[in-house]
Amino acid sequence: MIEVTLSRPWLRARLPAPMRVLSWAPHGGGWRTTGLVLWREVRNADLVPGFDAEGWLAGEMPDPGAVGMLTSRDIGSWDRAQASVEGASADCVATLGLSNAEAVGRRLPWHGADYGTINLLVATDVALTETAQLEAMSIAVQARTAALMDADLHLASGRATGTGTDCVALACPPGDQRYAGLHTAVGEAIGAAVREVIGRAATDWRRWRDGARGERAGQAGPAPQP
Repeated sequence: MIEVTLSRPWLRARLPAPMRVLSWAPHGGGWRTTGLVLWREVRNADLVPGFDAEGWLAGEMPDPGAVGMLTSRDIGSWDRAQASVEGASADCVATLGLSNAEAVGRRLPWHGADYGTINLLVATDVALTETAQLEAMSIAVQARTAALMDADLHLASGRATGTGTDCVALACPPGDQRYAGLHTAVGEAIGAAVREVIGRAATDWRRWRDGARGERAGQAGPAPQP
């Protein structure tokens, strides 16, 4: 359903046709009809305090009509999962970094070196009302949170449930299906695909983090002897 193209610093996710996209993306957030969702890779050093990220992203967008998200995660780490239940299909594309992880309801002190985010696009071929699309978005967010809790990343504030800068975009054709909750085929398909892709991406991120820590420890060399 989604055609994905990586061309640094952009990851492009092209939908099969213009769809109604609901998101809180920094570019094109809210309701937007588009066939394109973009990720822009940035580095932590680019995101200095006071930097107008939204204005900068708007100027960078190759297609201003697209939905645009920012990530400091290597966009080459993107992952994808699909699910189909009783003819209802869901296709998910995600990038995931957890250096900015939080436990809901209890913020950690902000640190300028800690930028990481989950950027998730979910597309379904089920034609939903706007109300049902809101419900489908809640299923996607619930599945993301469940997958992170399964990953069992412990913080000083509790078990991670997301990051401070997560973004979710949910795309569907406009239509008259009124419900998209956990009892529905489309809700099951969305939940299954999101839970799979976020769970796998979280495992990959922990592997990357542990490797980066080992590399830094090796560069530091042996501790001086007393």
